[in-house]
Amino acid sequence: MEKSALQIARAAYQPKLPKGLQGNVSVKEGAPTQSVADQEEIKKLFPNTYGMPLIEFVPGEAQSYAPFNVGVILSGGQAPGGHNVICGLFDGIKRLNPESKLYGFILGPGGLVDHKYMELTADIIDQYRNTGGFDMIGSGRTKLEKEEQFEKGLEIIKELGIKAIVIIGGDDSNTNACVLAEYYAAKKCGVQVIGCPKTIDGDLKNDQIETSFGFDTACKTYAEVIGNIQRDANSARKYWHFIKLMGRSASHIALECALQCQPNICIVSEEVEAKNQTLDDIVTYIAQVVADRAADGNNFGTVLIPEGLIEFIPAMKALIAELNDLLATPEGAALAKDQQREWILNKLSAANKAVYESLPLGVAAQLTMERDPHGNVQVSLIETEKLLSEMVANKLAAWKKEGKFNGKFSALHHFFGYEGRCAAPSNYDADYCYALGTSAAMLMANGKTGYMAIVKNTTAPAAEWIAGGVPITMMMNMEKRNGEMKPVIKKALVRLDGAPFKEFASRRNQWARETCFVYPGPIQYFGPTEVCDQATKTLQLEQAK
Repeated sequence: MEKSALQIARAAYQPKLPKGLQGNVSVKEGAPTQSVADQEEIKKLFPNTYGMPLIEFVPGEAQSYAPFNVGVILSGGQAPGGHNVICGLFDGIKRLNPESKLYGFILGPGGLVDHKYMELTADIIDQYRNTGGFDMIGSGRTKLEKEEQFEKGLEIIKELGIKAIVIIGGDDSNTNACVLAEYYAAKKCGVQVIGCPKTIDGDLKNDQIETSFGFDTACKTYAEVIGNIQRDANSARKYWHFIKLMGRSASHIALECALQCQPNICIVSEEVEAKNQTLDDIVTYIAQVVADRAADGNNFGTVLIPEGLIEFIPAMKALIAELNDLLATPEGAALAKDQQREWILNKLSAANKAVYESLPLGVAAQLTMERDPHGNVQVSLIETEKLLSEMVANKLAAWKKEGKFNGKFSALHHFFGYEGRCAAPSNYDADYCYALGTSAAMLMANGKTGYMAIVKNTTAPAAEWIAGGVPITMMMNMEKRNGEMKPVIKKALVRLDGAPFKEFASRRNQWARETCFVYPGPIQYFGPTEVCDQATKTLQLEQAK
């Protein structure tokens, strides 16, 4: 593998660990836990992994550990730092017993089912320390939910003498990890399953998980490019840039980038839903900001749009929910593309039919595209940024005829998503992920299953971080998926009463009228800690004492 100068220098970086993981480790158990909602249903579905205590790792006495083999799976979309989770896991099990082995299943959960794997040796691991991407073993989106999959996986697990599986993924992937842990526990297979919280979207967090790994790096990557665009906008002074940002459900990325860059407009999906805003309400708001700035002679600006916005507009949300149910039926799934529109219009309720008919044909077609493996609309394929800019242009044209707008409006469009998923991890993510991997190793060494590795207090210096584990069932509730009620990890959306949104809301009117752009610049790996090791604005505001 040919390496860049940065890769070579970065390979030498030694991630920092919490004190509780630096030497001999002891387990401190908390009180029994329960799920965030639907306690009786979750308890019935997970009788062997429900109600377990929280775990914290603290300095302890020296212990000896028998060698144990571990399998690791990267599941779902890429996020910066995944390789460091694997590195921390590898170093962790080797420190406990050098005879332990780590196997990587190729291209995600499908590798477990199809028996495609490789042993991860020190030579391989060292090539990927502190690097972005998931290319060490690849990732995939196969859902582990069928008994035959569990049994096929068990065959190779037994063949390789694997005692534990680590699944690195987001909310859906960790839900699958919990289901797998329960199945193997019920059958007394002697196989532990541990999860690690991954998603750049930032929606896998709660009282126990401060942030999902990759969010820090992805937001800093997007913020750099947004800052560059804002500098360009302020130089040419003739373009409005409509920037859609990855984040399938929650608006955490858009909000964090707004806090870092101070754009003129940032739409927060959760606020749109809470205020029961229509598409026209959003368009009118943007158009008014454009008109107000034009009155000051500023015919330029930036608009940040969360990827999942469409699903949060109440009328659109109701439409999408009905479309999901219709297209999940055998009849709906079998339809040819050219038959979909007529069939859908005949099946939709009156209110949703009216909304569907009001949409441009292209957007309506995008809503009925093939679902992702979890039955969700693929919102990244819906060009919301173009839809909004076109509707804003039409409204401004109407206002111009009425004498309400005398400026110029020219829009450019951007979608930042894949650019941030495999960036070289920031120091924060490099440290955080290495600690997560080490925590996973300690959970397995102490016989735990159905847990997710966690690290808390991460706005403090790394030595003061608190590592441990949380039962995955603690984070679960029942939700409708593919037309059925299923146990899933509850997504964390932007809280409108939370400190990050309140900070944004207190300043957005000034940002809208004035040009208050901030230019964060590229991620820094070497230099003063206040430049290189800072956490996201979101985390700093949430953890402010």
